[in-house]
Amino acid sequence: MQPGNDTSISEFLLLGLSEEPELQPLLFGLFLSMYLITVCGNLLLILAVSSDSHLHTPMYFFLANLSFVDICVTSTTVPKMLLNIQTQSRVITYAGCITQMYFFIIFSGLDIYLLTVMAYDRFVAICHPLHYTVIMNPRLCGLLVLVSWIMNVLHSLLQTSILLQLSFRREVDITHFFCELNQMIHLACSDTFLNNLVMYLAAVLMGVGPFAGILYSYSKIVSSILGISSAQGKYKAFSTCASHLSVVSLFYCTGLGVYLSSAATQSSHTSAVASVMYTVVTPMLNPFIYSLRNRDIKGALKRITGVPVM
Repeated sequence: MQPGNDTSISEFLLLGLSEEPELQPLLFGLFLSMYLITVCGNLLLILAVSSDSHLHTPMYFFLANLSFVDICVTSTTVPKMLLNIQTQSRVITYAGCITQMYFFIIFSGLDIYLLTVMAYDRFVAICHPLHYTVIMNPRLCGLLVLVSWIMNVLHSLLQTSILLQLSFRREVDITHFFCELNQMIHLACSDTFLNNLVMYLAAVLMGVGPFAGILYSYSKIVSSILGISSAQGKYKAFSTCASHLSVVSLFYCTGLGVYLSSAATQSSHTSAVASVMYTVVTPMLNPFIYSLRNRDIKGALKRITGVPVM
């Protein structure tokens, strides 16, 4: 929407997860705790990777980038939610809503791309171990991350720029705890055909495409592991990608659950509650998934904190 349009909206109302006053202190404490755990856990993981020379490998380089993006994903949504609960205000400005959506699209898309790049890294490590250091050289690793950023920034610019052309009613209630693209399109009172078309095409290119890449990588990984003769060799090969596979499963299952629940119930509130899983819970669990099953990460964390990691 442009300033010259007949509908000049300046703010939206974020209704959050619940409008019950007695639940607000509980929600504030719960989400503040999860946010602090997410930030601290991922920062520790980044610090562990950057401070330990043994972890200066492609796998941990991508992991550190994933941790940074997880912090950003949560930081685009939760602080505003906490502020609204604390001030007992549900208002978010139009500019603030667009900005929040812009960065959320970037960082959530980066999550998908980095998980895909990490799957490719595991594919090369297991299926082409002798050529791993040659293929996954620092230049390629940096280029993969850079391309991921460029693709998602351009995607977000496209989505937000065409959303700016839409008109809204003067009073708009968003049944969510952040400005989510799909819901914003449905709340518009002008023609949204182009927005829906771009959104669905982007879902195929930015979501289905990377997921197909992950499936292809793991199909080759499984074939290679099955070809290993010793049971110990199979276990060692599988253990190198078990953490990544757990994170991929958690991310895609929760994301798919959001859209299935939304489609099945046609309830924005149900979708908002389900969204908590991939916007808050998954970024919070990622550091634990990678550290609990990884001796190198455990060792690095122990040296940083001085506390034995189980």
